[in-house]
Amino acid sequence: MIDSIIVENIRRNSLLTTPYDPIAGIGAAGERVETLSPGGSLEHIPATMAADPQFAVVRGSDLAWRRLRVRHDFEYWAATCVTIRDKLTGCDVKLRLNRPQRRVLAILEKMRLQSKPIRLIMLKARQWGGSTLILMYMAWIQCCLRRNWHSLICAHVKDTSAAIRAMYAKMLDNYPAELWEEESPPEFRAFERSINTRVIPGRDCRVTLASSERQDAVRGFDFVMAHLSEVAFWCDSAMRSPEAFIRAVSGGVARVDCSLIVLESTANGVGNYFHSEWMRSKRGESDKTPVFVPWHEIEIYTSPVADAAALWQAMDAYERALWEKGCTLEQIQWYHDKRREYASAAQMSAEFPSDDLEAFAATSRSVFAPEGVEALRGDCRDPLAVGELVTSSPTGFGALVVKEFRPDTLGRLKVWKMPEPGGRCYSRYVAAVDIGGRSERSDYSVITVIDTLTPDSRPEVVAQWRGHIDHDLLTWKAAAIAQWYDEALLVIESNTLETDDTDNALFTLSELNHVYRNLYYRMARDRVTLAPEPRVGFHTNRSTKAMVITRLIGLVRDHGYIERDLDACDELDMYECDSSGRYAARAGHHDDILMTRAIALHVALTPS
Repeated sequence: MIDSIIVENIRRNSLLTTPYDPIAGIGAAGERVETLSPGGSLEHIPATMAADPQFAVVRGSDLAWRRLRVRHDFEYWAATCVTIRDKLTGCDVKLRLNRPQRRVLAILEKMRLQSKPIRLIMLKARQWGGSTLILMYMAWIQCCLRRNWHSLICAHVKDTSAAIRAMYAKMLDNYPAELWEEESPPEFRAFERSINTRVIPGRDCRVTLASSERQDAVRGFDFVMAHLSEVAFWCDSAMRSPEAFIRAVSGGVARVDCSLIVLESTANGVGNYFHSEWMRSKRGESDKTPVFVPWHEIEIYTSPVADAAALWQAMDAYERALWEKGCTLEQIQWYHDKRREYASAAQMSAEFPSDDLEAFAATSRSVFAPEGVEALRGDCRDPLAVGELVTSSPTGFGALVVKEFRPDTLGRLKVWKMPEPGGRCYSRYVAAVDIGGRSERSDYSVITVIDTLTPDSRPEVVAQWRGHIDHDLLTWKAAAIAQWYDEALLVIESNTLETDDTDNALFTLSELNHVYRNLYYRMARDRVTLAPEPRVGFHTNRSTKAMVITRLIGLVRDHGYIERDLDACDELDMYECDSSGRYAARAGHHDDILMTRAIALHVALTPS
């Protein structure tokens, strides 16, 4: 067996060692044309250069040829004009793009060559030069393609922004004089006594520095490009938020050819703005293209393999999975050795994630397995219908007389599967209710209906109502929805009714108990006699909450139920366990949908 593994490893390594020469244009991005340069060398130039009207003119001049090429070929420009500090040696070197940089460049260039606004969100692993690539791509546009084209560099702290701009300054200081076509030298100069803005004379391009701590510093500027770095670590408070700042920046950047907005960051848990934007982009709901670079795409993360058989025997399940993903033995050897530096696999994953789910999970306190939540997302879909039920009256007996389902785009009842026509199946559906507040700023009230009789025996979410409403009206609305679904078992999470508004709550529950036959009861002790007695509703306390959440953790992990609503998956992603063991939604997020799933599934799967 090890012989076949070695043969496969040789094949994989050969795919990673394809020739790359940015000067000759071999292995470079985009459509290329093979031609002889004025100096007689064979070069693979961009097809856009060959189609340029100046191409025929410059064939007789080596300098004119090189000047034309830097305007069409970013990789050639980087390898001839850009000086950076090598992180491994500390020496100044020309920028020769590595493998992940070339992949990301191809995405950028595809947008630019199609005359589309360049919009990217990039989740980074460490030490592959993502920030360097974005900065130099912006610099190329400013130095070679556009005049009066202003850019913004913004990071979580000003020192990081300054370090990024210092890289730009080093490039200008070492720019080849013969390839600089302006009369003024390539350098930064102060702009109108501003300490945050520099201008490149001759190009009339400004570069402004900012940080998430000083968001007011960018007001009033006409940016066309914005490099927003380490967004997951930006200050987020009542006074300032990443969302508001980025919305302001994006609103000022015109959607024109060569305009650019790039959000990039390493992961910092889930539930923050960067994570939310990443998820939106993955779902295709954002204007940004999502890009993730795993550790094994980075060329420096390999180690020689002295004994392939010994390594294979020593590999654990995770490392075997890396092999199945396509990693080489040399990459796995590096990972195997590097992991010994960390006390846990989670710490290693935080620094060197293999995929985006691992990156976010390793840096968060999430309760639910990210891969399980991702599997649930695969079942999510738009509802079959949205609207409200029309009943004979909003309360009382008439609330249970359902006349029709009325479609309404502004309705709050989402239906993924209608009640099946024909005879009722009394034990088929479970409807759970989580009671929120009445005002728009309070927690939502949610009614969830699940179907327990599905072809593969997994409970399925078939309907959901979510909104703000008076508690008595919510109770009757839940009863109407439950009645519509074959007189479903109605489980009301009764904490709010029993503690916030006791007299009215008891009256509402008592009245409902007289008209709705299939209510959930729990056993509770009488406050006077201490004797156990049945009581309407599910009471959530520390013990019962741990019980239902523990069951939901297993169901999410094992894909044990069918979810239909993406908002529910978002709540699962943003549900955390703090150091005291308390479960709660991350600050600024909700768990009302989640709790109805937890309660409904627990009741449905617990033998009566």
